[in-house]
Amino acid sequence: MPQTDAPVSTWFDALLEGRKAPLGEALSLVETGGEPARALLARLHARGGRARIIGVTGPPGSGKSTLVNELALHFASQGARVGIVAVDPTSPFTGGAVLGDRVRMNRAGRHENVFIRSAATRGCLGGVARATYDFVRVFDAVGYDTVIVETVGIGQSEIDICRVAHTAVVVEAPGLGDAVQAMKAGVLEIASIFCINKADLPGTEAKFQQLRELADRAAERTPGWTIPVVRTIAQEAQGIAELAQAIEAHRDYLKSTDRLARLEHERALAEIRAGLEAEMVDAPLRRAAQAGRLDELADAVATRKVSAAEAARIVERTYYAPDSPGGLPR
Repeated sequence: MPQTDAPVSTWFDALLEGRKAPLGEALSLVETGGEPARALLARLHARGGRARIIGVTGPPGSGKSTLVNELALHFASQGARVGIVAVDPTSPFTGGAVLGDRVRMNRAGRHENVFIRSAATRGCLGGVARATYDFVRVFDAVGYDTVIVETVGIGQSEIDICRVAHTAVVVEAPGLGDAVQAMKAGVLEIASIFCINKADLPGTEAKFQQLRELADRAAERTPGWTIPVVRTIAQEAQGIAELAQAIEAHRDYLKSTDRLARLEHERALAEIRAGLEAEMVDAPLRRAAQAGRLDELADAVATRKVSAAEAARIVERTYYAPDSPGGLPR
């Protein structure tokens, strides 16, 4: 399990203490998947359930990464241990995360109480990588108080964050379009908190009024909670304390109602789905690629020798089982 010469028991103890080297190895292990990942996650599962999970989403250009950087530093300065999962687009060349968010979170990354991990979407829709669920579980189990998940800035399809986070912060900025149109697309409907970042720009007041109206309309869906609209200038660390207070208030609201238990139930269902996708989609494709057959099938589809549906059936039939022999029917 460990990538060093240390005994597994010693490595696991160091992981439970939240030490950064074994934590990085554990996150790499669960991202790779397979039986070692399942065994580690099963061992960690009962230790979780304590962290607050904050989702930060919004359109490109809204300053999400800078906001997450300052928010993490705020919580860390109060003694919290903060894990950040930056869900990045997949590189078309390496298949890994582009790591752009980690570059913009350089200050937080240097703090001893903050650990940043990028997760590649690998083509997943909804702005959330499949590995995100497992990353959050690991951070939670090893004692990180707060986990912040920043989603890919793809705008209107980022609603999956509501299945990961307890509190979803939807970030908007002046001049980035009509909030009402975004509401129709479903993005703003998942908000626990609205944040207007870059609030020193023209158009802030108009954006505030739009979001306040939407918050009032959404109040009937969340009895006892009216979505606050917080203004920040993350580049200058302004409004961060107010945003943190709103996050704390939402956590208190969840605890005072049945919403927290319902959210945990929904998260569990989403994790089950992600696990099935990993086993039934990702694993067979990986085995086919390792056998050198996936490109062969892709070429066959591209040259119209077989249909995509037929190729998928071949992958399923030949590589679905973990102990599959690895050969394709000829």
